[in-house]
Amino acid sequence: MKLPRNDNFVLQPVRGLVRPELSCHGAPMHWTLLFIAAALEVVWAVGLKSTHGFTRLWPSIYVIAAMAVSMWLLALAARGLPIGTAYAVWTGIGAVGTAIFGMVLLNEPASATRLLCIALIIGGVVGLKFSAH
Repeated sequence: MKLPRNDNFVLQPVRGLVRPELSCHGAPMHWTLLFIAAALEVVWAVGLKSTHGFTRLWPSIYVIAAMAVSMWLLALAARGLPIGTAYAVWTGIGAVGTAIFGMVLLNEPASATRLLCIALIIGGVVGLKFSAH
């Protein structure tokens, strides 16, 4: 069975299902998937607090779902990016996003040292993105 194809997206049958298969030319798509995965990492990291140690059902379900989708998107992004870069960017964005969320909405401390460390992480993420290929 022949399926449609373009430069960035190929559909391939997998045991009766159709799944997206990203081509080597899809680097912007891989970065997009990685940034979405990182945003979901922030969601689940912040959501952990509302699970009360996974003792509350619905918050726990949401957090576990966000974790699963975040990891899946990271795996898809890693198909077209070096794994070291993909993982470092994913964790960096997650760490920075979670820290900023905590400072802005949860009244966590925003000391100069903490902000400097966040800036260093951002610098590392940007450096990794531009040195990936």
